[in-house]
Amino acid sequence: MTEDKLNITIRIAGQNPVALKINRADEERVRNAEYQVNRLWSRWLQRFPDKNSTEVLAMVAYQFAELYFNANRLSEETNAVLEQFETELDRMLHGFGCSLPDAGKDAADPRAGDEPHAPSSPWVAS
Repeated sequence: MTEDKLNITIRIAGQNPVALKINRADEERVRNAEYQVNRLWSRWLQRFPDKNSTEVLAMVAYQFAELYFNANRLSEETNAVLEQFETELDRMLHGFGCSLPDAGKDAADPRAGDEPHAPSSPWVAS
């Protein structure tokens, strides 16, 4: 089954338009990201009149990268707490004589090897 793809163009910080090929379901997220980056860039251009457009764009890029890595760290911490909770719950249930199916033992853990990684690139080669 082929995914429903959409060709769109975004413009970040007054730069040349950028062509993207995305899943149609991702359009709202992509447009929101474009809006939020441009919104912060515009605000910071006014807030830091001594900086040029490129410097402000670099500051915005750093801000969003920091937010991404903080969110990733929080996600990892949440996963660790949930895994600990699940282990404790399993231990308690086994203590009551409950047996749980081992369906997940043979299946690959989708979280195995999870490390922060960049999403696949939507950039269209020119």
